[in-house]
Amino acid sequence: MKQYLKNILLGWILFFATITFGQDISLLKQFNGRYDFVFFGNTLNPEENSFMFFPYIYTTSSATLNIDPNDEIEKAYLYWAGCGTGDFEVKLNDQIITPDRTFSHQRPTAGFLFDYFSAFKDVTEQVKSTGTGNYTLSDLDVSAFIYDSFYNRTNFAGWAIIVIYKNANLPLNQLNVYDGLQAVPDEINITLNSLNVIDNKDAKIGFLAWEGDSGIAVNETLTINGNSISNPPLNPVNNAFNGTNSFTNSNQLYNMDLDSYSIQNNIKIGDTSAQIKLTSGQDFVIINAIVTKLNSQLPDATISINKANMNCDSKTIVVDYSISNIDATNTLPANTPIAFYANNSLIQISFSQTDIAIGETINDQLTIEIPNTIPDGFILKSVIDDNGTGTGIVAEIVENNNSFEVEVRIPKSPLFSILENKEVCNEGLGRGTFDFSNYEDLVKVNPADVVQFYETLENAEKKSDPIFNSSNYVAKNTPKTIYVRLENDFCSSITSFLLTTENCPPTVYNFISANNDGSNDKFHIAGLKDVFLNYKLEIYNRWGRLIWEGNNTTEEWDGFANKGSIVGNGPVPFGTYFYILYLNEPEYIKPLAGYLFLAK
Repeated sequence: MKQYLKNILLGWILFFATITFGQDISLLKQFNGRYDFVFFGNTLNPEENSFMFFPYIYTTSSATLNIDPNDEIEKAYLYWAGCGTGDFEVKLNDQIITPDRTFSHQRPTAGFLFDYFSAFKDVTEQVKSTGTGNYTLSDLDVSAFIYDSFYNRTNFAGWAIIVIYKNANLPLNQLNVYDGLQAVPDEINITLNSLNVIDNKDAKIGFLAWEGDSGIAVNETLTINGNSISNPPLNPVNNAFNGTNSFTNSNQLYNMDLDSYSIQNNIKIGDTSAQIKLTSGQDFVIINAIVTKLNSQLPDATISINKANMNCDSKTIVVDYSISNIDATNTLPANTPIAFYANNSLIQISFSQTDIAIGETINDQLTIEIPNTIPDGFILKSVIDDNGTGTGIVAEIVENNNSFEVEVRIPKSPLFSILENKEVCNEGLGRGTFDFSNYEDLVKVNPADVVQFYETLENAEKKSDPIFNSSNYVAKNTPKTIYVRLENDFCSSITSFLLTTENCPPTVYNFISANNDGSNDKFHIAGLKDVFLNYKLEIYNRWGRLIWEGNNTTEEWDGFANKGSIVGNGPVPFGTYFYILYLNEPEYIKPLAGYLFLAK
């Protein structure tokens, strides 16, 4: 049983001794234009760790940045690294630096687990401010870890800054910065994507690597697309990572490498990726960052939809859009096709109107008819350099950034219910008092819609002078149309209903006290005057003699006669009288008759 467990343990040790754990190298940033790059930095190892009798290490080292006065710094990326789990607060020229990102790597070896780290910080503003001159990185302390790492001679620390700069005199290039933390032995394969090789003249690649040893060159190779690269005598073909700095021609950058290689003959025009392979039979090498420079003169078309202008209930939309050629190294030509899709169905093709220079954006507008087969809510997609088949006609730096999508919903006018007309009794000359306050809820199909009433169509269209007293609205003349405006967040609808009056049966108040006390002084019939314009009223005494006659133009009877022999002899005697009311309307053919009492 003991032997069985020993075999299991040995198997695990051998397995872990052949693998490492880190972060794969991947694209960090791409630069297109008149750019180039330079590395500078320094080790903290006082000598190569392979030759140390006992481990020790510095916490501070310095290096000098030298660039032409006409070079304009675009970006500066600081990397620091070492053995152990990490020190993530350092100083650059006495300014405290904490990382934007960190990397870690673990290497199981012979039953032990060794840790390594790297940290990244964008120090562009600081380097721009300082410019050419001396830089000192301090407070990088890995002393707590070097004794453990000294076991397999991988105790190290150092720092480097990758500087991307531009200059009007440089050719148009594409620079790609990749980073991560990958290591050998035995072999690592790195794919550099997002390349666009138009001309391989002066193409170069730069490596930031850690822990390479000058004295170990066992099966150590570096290849690009299967071709070995070297830079002798500084970087021989069998020992690429050997503690050297190609930018200063130094071979005393102990256990770190800042190397640049020409790859003009190792990469072909038309390539969109490159395969890097690093092998090592013994030397432990960690790749932290890679920079490629390729001559590239291509546009990079992008498009954005700024606004989709729409009218209510209309599938004709006007699209405001912008075409840009920002991260480019050449002009985007006129007549570059633009395809517009609704829910991935092609609906229209347009073309750019002018050449678009590097870094330029132009705005344009297009009217598009959305087919009725497309629902009111859909995804509108614009694709620059698309002839409608998903195919472009212009070679670009990046071919997968040409589309832009927005969600579009055709605004719809509010739906409404048909309202019944309102009719009340005529109060005189077509006047009526109406209550249509419940119509605010009755008219709505969507409870969230906002409803207001207006006296004219113009007011409803302009939202001017709404009606506020819908529960006690007085129409001075009828028939009168009331307009109803419904609104949602985008659109409005207008409907209407009619206010009318009818001549209701009049109400007779048949008691008169003609004593001028202000109460019941006249014979009042409500709903008569100015309602039945052709009425005729006759009053008779108890003996059947006509004593008074009136119509819509006369005052109400006040107890005095205007007919017969007693006219002008003062008020008639108190007592019972009779009236006959002829309304003279088709609805009221039969006269109304009754008695009234005249009191003191």
